[in-house]
Order: sequence, then C-alpha cells, then structure tokens
Amino acid sequence: MLFVKKSQIPGAGMGLYTDSLIKKDDKVLEYIGEIITWAEAEKRDDDGKGGYVFYITKYKCIDAYAEPKNLARYANDARGLTRKAGCKNNSYYAVRNRRSYIIASRHIKPGEEIFVWYGTDYWLPWIESIKAQKKKKRDEAKAKAAHKKLKIKVQPHHHPKKSSR
Repeated sequence: MLFVKKSQIPGAGMGLYTDSLIKKDDKVLEYIGEIITWAEAEKRDDDGKGGYVFYITKYKCIDAYAEPKNLARYANDARGLTRKAGCKNNSYYAVRNRRSYIIASRHIKPGEEIFVWYGTDYWLPWIESIKAQKKKKRDEAKAKAAHKKLKIKVQPHHHPKKSSR
C-alpha cells in the first residue's frame, strides 16, 4: 500500500512511500488527472496552477493539479534542485498505451520513499530561472557598489560667525 508523508528531501513538501515491497519493473501506480493540451498546461502554469503536468504529446498531457488524491503526484525527484545525501531515484516514468505509470527501477523496500526522475525538460526552466535570479542579484549588488563609489561626501561649508563688537 502507498501512502503520503513528509518527504526526506528538504523543501519538497510531501512524498510518496510504500509499506510493502515493490519489485523491480513492477508498476508502482498510474499517473492520473485531467487530460489537457500542452498549450493549456502552459496557460495554467502562467496562472500559478502548474507543476503537476505529465507530458505525453502536445495534445495529451495529464494534469494532476486538482487531483490531491492522486498519490503519483507526490513522488519526488531525488535528482532535483534540492538533494539529500543517500536519496536516489528508484523508479521512472513510462508511457504505455498513452497512459503514464511510475515503474520501479529496483526493488523498493517497505518504508522507502519513492523517487522518480522528472527529466531534463522539467528541470531546465527552473535552473534557468534560478540562474537569472542570481545574475539579477549580482548585477544589483554591483550597481549598488558602483553607486557608493561615485557618491562624494560633501561636508557642509561653515562660515565663522561674525562677532559683534
């Protein structure tokens, strides 16, 4: 039986676990959700309702955003942006007859978290966004430092008071 609890990966939220042995090459479970086009998936992502889409073709994607009972959406990627020593992917996605499944790539023991590789296409936009944010911060810091160097501190000029004698 599969269940959901806090992931071992820092910042990943919830994770998918098993309480029984899953043998290598067994289907762990099917990735289910609303069938939409890739164009619709991109629109939903722009609207802040993305992150749970499995791409099959540009005309068939599975969106599990509104499917919190779909346990497959809780499988995290151990090779993602945040990693934890000792955590490795133990499964992969496979499309069979235009349906998506998580398949065990090795025996998964009871109590283990199920980790699945999301693919380069999933992570590339995140990596590019992080790089852009870091570059923006560096550029802002450089501009601030340059601005400080250009500031010339002008001391107010003091005139001695004339004494009235």
